[in-house]
Amino acid sequence: MLIEKNIITEEQLKEALQIQRNTGERLGRILINLGYATERDITNMLEAQLGIPQVAPGYWLNHELMELIPEHIVRRYKAIPVAKDDHILTVALADPLNLVAIDDLRLITGLEIDTVLASERDIEYALQKFYGMPDLERELQDFEIVENQALQLEQPDDMMDEAPIVKLVNSIIMQAINEKASDIHVEPFDNGVRVRYRIDGILREGMVLPKRSRASLASRFKILSQLNIAEKRVPQDGRIKIKYGERELDLRISTMPTVFGEKVVIRVLDKANQITGIEQLGFSAENKLKFQKLLNAPYGMLLITGPTGSGKTTTLYTALTHINDIEKNIITIEDPVEYLLEGINQTQINPKAGLSFASGLRAMLRQDPDIIMIGEIRDKETAEIAIRAANTGHLVLSTLHTNDASGALTRLLDMGIEPFLVSSSVLGVVAQRLTRRTCQHCLQEYTPAPDSPERIFMGVGPNEPVRLFKGKGCQVCGNTGYRGRMAIQEVLTVTSEIRKLVNEKASSDEIKRQALQQGMVTLKEDGIAKALKGLTTLAEVMRAAYSEED
Repeated sequence: MLIEKNIITEEQLKEALQIQRNTGERLGRILINLGYATERDITNMLEAQLGIPQVAPGYWLNHELMELIPEHIVRRYKAIPVAKDDHILTVALADPLNLVAIDDLRLITGLEIDTVLASERDIEYALQKFYGMPDLERELQDFEIVENQALQLEQPDDMMDEAPIVKLVNSIIMQAINEKASDIHVEPFDNGVRVRYRIDGILREGMVLPKRSRASLASRFKILSQLNIAEKRVPQDGRIKIKYGERELDLRISTMPTVFGEKVVIRVLDKANQITGIEQLGFSAENKLKFQKLLNAPYGMLLITGPTGSGKTTTLYTALTHINDIEKNIITIEDPVEYLLEGINQTQINPKAGLSFASGLRAMLRQDPDIIMIGEIRDKETAEIAIRAANTGHLVLSTLHTNDASGALTRLLDMGIEPFLVSSSVLGVVAQRLTRRTCQHCLQEYTPAPDSPERIFMGVGPNEPVRLFKGKGCQVCGNTGYRGRMAIQEVLTVTSEIRKLVNEKASSDEIKRQALQQGMVTLKEDGIAKALKGLTTLAEVMRAAYSEED
């Protein structure tokens, strides 16, 4: 089945079978260890082959059911009870055909055992969430001595290779990668350390660790990112490059002192999750045509706007990839460089060395550029140089923090840029927000109640027929009803009428009214259209675009 799905090759299967003959290990586990298949691949194939449903037990742990089975049995068989109906206990197992485990569970509980399938990773997650790590506190006590000695060494990492904290940090990072988390939060509190993951823009609790691990965890992350582990009173920033299988990842580390120790936040930049084409940005057909037309302009400025975390940089990188050509000299100046783009000259600002956006931009103009990307326009000086570049034959792409597309034009005026320069240089503005994508595995239809907020937001009457969608929650989406994220956008093209309004220093509301007359689709309207197709939920659109329009 794995070969038919092109997940593995015949040669890889033969190699795994040879290892199995020598070790007796399960074939699925061997393929995972060799890096030929993921745990999700194996679990999905087992579900199809055995006809046994799959669950993710860590997302709905039942404390009463967990008490039915002793901890050592749960850990031995990796068995998580998930449901009970009369005399039948449903148990999640990585190997649901393990007859020894099923017999033991039947004797211990006095109940008939029905099995469902779960990946080993999901079961380990459930075990960590429910029991924590029982041996960790004792091991960390030993580690503290090693850590203190390590401070005197030139290469402290050598002393810590076998320490339990190394395995723990690796486990935290691996779980973030497997869950496709964008950030990891390691937060010290009075009674322990909470680890949370930002998945699809929402923080979820991953595990709670013993109090003793507070200093050790922060120190390990700081050693990996070559920060000063003796300095715990001021914030520090660093980065780690790691390889996970065939994937290369960049981790950005930020530490911040708190009353209970240092909080560590890790931004996970995974090239495997990078968007590679405009089609993946989620533009509607109409907006996509407008966006591509703006990118094809020989010179001028294109602005991407939205709050922090709205995907502006991803849109910029995708745009650069789309227009990258051997005949064009493309230069970027960023803070920081998040992903390396082949064939594009990327520069990172360095304020300590005197390299700011403005000074870097001046230098870039002497480098014979065709296309310039500026990570963010933060001040009048940068804005002036960027607009001058756009007016002298360069295509300039950048971002601004504004609520909507029309607000970007008035923001430049507020910075002190002359109206005629803004109107002659800006080609268009894309405003965007990120919403969670509805899980297509558990998508279901529903009709909102007559007095529901959804009807009010959409502007439809209580008796008008409306069909909406939401995710019920399943093992694929971690019982959340969402999987992945998508953007909602509005694209404002600067026409002669809008240029006239800019020259007259009109308000953003007046510019927006003119853009709407010319056919601009607002963030709210774009979001509603996508919700009606089941791509996202109206609740997500309301959360992302509630303040854009009355």
